[in-house]
Amino acid sequence: MNARPYSAFFQTVPALVALTILFVVAARPAGQNAAQSLTVLSRDGRRAIPLTTSGNQEMAPLDELAAVFQLAVREEAGALTVSYRGRTIVLTPNQPLASVSGRLISLSAAPSRTANRWSVPLDFISRALALIYDSRLDLRRPSHLLIVGDLRVPRVTVRHEALGSAARLTIDTTPRAVSTVVQEGPQRITVRFDADAIDLTVPPIQPQGLVQAISVIDPVTLGVDLGPRFGTFRSSAVPLENAARLVIDLVPPADATPAPTVAPPESPARELPVLTQAPPAIRTLTIDPGHGGDDLGVRGAAGIVEKNVTLAVAHRLKAAVEARLGIRVVLTRDDDRAVSVNERTALANNNKADLFISLHANASFRPDVAGATIYLASFDESMAAREGLASERLPALGGGFRDIELVPWNLAQIRHTARSTEMANLLAAEFRDRVPLASNAVDHAPLRVLESANMPAVLIEMGYLSHSGQEKQLAGAAQQTEIAQSILEAIVKFRDAVADEGASR
Repeated sequence: MNARPYSAFFQTVPALVALTILFVVAARPAGQNAAQSLTVLSRDGRRAIPLTTSGNQEMAPLDELAAVFQLAVREEAGALTVSYRGRTIVLTPNQPLASVSGRLISLSAAPSRTANRWSVPLDFISRALALIYDSRLDLRRPSHLLIVGDLRVPRVTVRHEALGSAARLTIDTTPRAVSTVVQEGPQRITVRFDADAIDLTVPPIQPQGLVQAISVIDPVTLGVDLGPRFGTFRSSAVPLENAARLVIDLVPPADATPAPTVAPPESPARELPVLTQAPPAIRTLTIDPGHGGDDLGVRGAAGIVEKNVTLAVAHRLKAAVEARLGIRVVLTRDDDRAVSVNERTALANNNKADLFISLHANASFRPDVAGATIYLASFDESMAAREGLASERLPALGGGFRDIELVPWNLAQIRHTARSTEMANLLAAEFRDRVPLASNAVDHAPLRVLESANMPAVLIEMGYLSHSGQEKQLAGAAQQTEIAQSILEAIVKFRDAVADEGASR
């Protein structure tokens, strides 16, 4: 047993508990690589906790977390006990597990010790500490941000489109926050949000057109620096189901001098094709972690339940997509709660998702059956002919009639079968090198969660919990990460394929 308990050490530093505006720089322990810091936001201000990396995992020093959150830590009998107001977390070195008030929780990595200093993986905060702490802890890994309590810190995603001599900024705020756009000077506009802070994602900006740079002026204000050809702007708010969208159109002056023309060559040249910017192929992704709440899904022999596996993979996939693509990601559930099938599809449709991915795990009476399968919606041809894709003549403004193609809600997916099939094949190709596949890698089934999706949609059975080896894999961080990364790569290729096709039209 370590003769120097952590609890005695932390009693000597009560001043560090307050989350004042303070940035901490810590020495990097030997054997670990430098990483970013984790910014902790609360009503008292902010604090930076230095992070290290061990393998592929970001790790937070346990003593820093203890100082911030008033935790007592002691090391005895080969285990670490973290206490907060009578509630405890027990960690075992070299085991990626935490016992939280007697409940076993899996972590992405085991606690590690370097030079008498313990570190824990970042998901220790969201998966273990959040269960015993009094205030809400919202860990946003892509932003390296931890929000404590009831602070309003919406996710703000900015997209920039060049539209000839004009430009458009689309700003999505999740959850909704009122924003105000003001022009400050001839070449700057600001967007101020009614919030305590913002969690901002901005694409790289090439300072060649109207938009020169986008930056954060203060915790709740975004600054847009504009080029000399900027004239004026128009802004409009677009209400969404769970978010707010602000569209800002930037235009040059009405009397702007046109760009100088180049004299034609003496000999006729071959006409050049007109280049148009392809619209973003994927702006919003909906991830659907299957089951939840009282609906456990399938259960493996070792007690692993489907609802936990799907949610864990969904969180990993969401973080990976946001970090790499910077697009908006909507989860049909972000915690252990029940969501009906109709609500899942409606959430995707109402958020105008460009892609829908439902995550599940399978089971079989045969314990040797294993492997992942990607499912597409199947439709009875007679039903589609009878109920869907029919035209109706409706009166038009000014007289006459127009034909409107009507598609019943439960057949919305029919329009997207080609794209859905393309996505399914990309997933199978990515899985083939990383994730065990079933013999029927791509299959069809009458799945209600897909039938009403008005966008390309697939359902992934990630493996069989009835297979003992695969149950263990699906419960582990390594396999969950492989699945998330495979899906991410397929999304990237799908996005590029759709964008290339749009640009060639």
